[in-house]
Amino acid sequence: MPAAISIIDCDVHANVPGMAALLPYLDEQWRDSVIDRGLNSLESINYPPRAPLTARPDWRGEAGEPANSVDMLRRHALDRWNIDVAICNCLYGVQLLFSEDMAAAFAKAINDWIAKEWLDCDPRLRASIVVPMQNSDCAVAEIERCAADKRFVQVLVLAMGEVPLGRRQYWPVFEAAQRHGLPIGIHAGSSFRHPVTSLGWPSWYVEDYCAQAQGFQAQVASLICEGVFVKYPKLKVVLLESGVTWLPPFLWRLSKFWRGVRAEVPWVDRPPYEIARDHVRLTLQPFDGPCEPTAIVRLIEQLQSDEMILFSSDFPHWQFDGDEIMPAGLADGLRRKIQAGNALGTYPRLIESKV
Repeated sequence: MPAAISIIDCDVHANVPGMAALLPYLDEQWRDSVIDRGLNSLESINYPPRAPLTARPDWRGEAGEPANSVDMLRRHALDRWNIDVAICNCLYGVQLLFSEDMAAAFAKAINDWIAKEWLDCDPRLRASIVVPMQNSDCAVAEIERCAADKRFVQVLVLAMGEVPLGRRQYWPVFEAAQRHGLPIGIHAGSSFRHPVTSLGWPSWYVEDYCAQAQGFQAQVASLICEGVFVKYPKLKVVLLESGVTWLPPFLWRLSKFWRGVRAEVPWVDRPPYEIARDHVRLTLQPFDGPCEPTAIVRLIEQLQSDEMILFSSDFPHWQFDGDEIMPAGLADGLRRKIQAGNALGTYPRLIESKV
């Protein structure tokens, strides 16, 4: 780790270039099954490869594919912005699988692949543990397997799964994460077990993409109201690629109505906005605030905390043009907290990990 850390990128994407890349990391049974079935890809359909938001034009390969190598990440992001540490989040189709066994096999392969092909190739890289949330026992087993490698600093799940994350069937995952000092990273995306909007299936990708904020709102409410943070008081949750401006009005509404119906959730013994302030973090990109330099300052005031926002580039997703990776007009102290200080307070393994 660098002696002085000035920029920590909490969301860059390690994209699997194709099924062939994972074959060496699959157990023989599953490798043979993939070949026999002619299974070519589990590419996540949350981010269609050709969709403009999936990658900026200058962050695509010669064939138009989104950046999918350490060299491309290094050239376009790490070296370009002098990033000291970057957390790789791999979005692949593990959560789409109905077979719990196959999901566990692919989660293991992805984690082994990212450790060998990414983390071993650049000392600045860290990663999230991809887990098969179809089965909590399998998810816990994968956390336990990967936790010995301190370069894994987070557990990665999607914003829209089969049931809300606060439900007790997922509590063993939270227990394992807390025990190993791993935040839960909830990334935009869906397992597509249900429509991505509360009204049914939309027609267009833009509707799907914008509806992700509703998924994040539901997960924040579930985690708070089910008592996850009471049961696991050291647990942190990082909302990855959620946007940021929706959270203050949502927490105001949740806190307002909690006061009227809190008898049904007696374990929620303080306003939800206070619980979120202690346990919930958000990555900066996509920053959905106005362009005025004072916008993020007002947002911080509404959040009542300057510790909740973590820097991210969201490489290679197209969330901004050029090199404007931070909103304008930030005071130096706030800028330093967003760029590195808040992440160091969120990810204890960034201090512990040595390469």
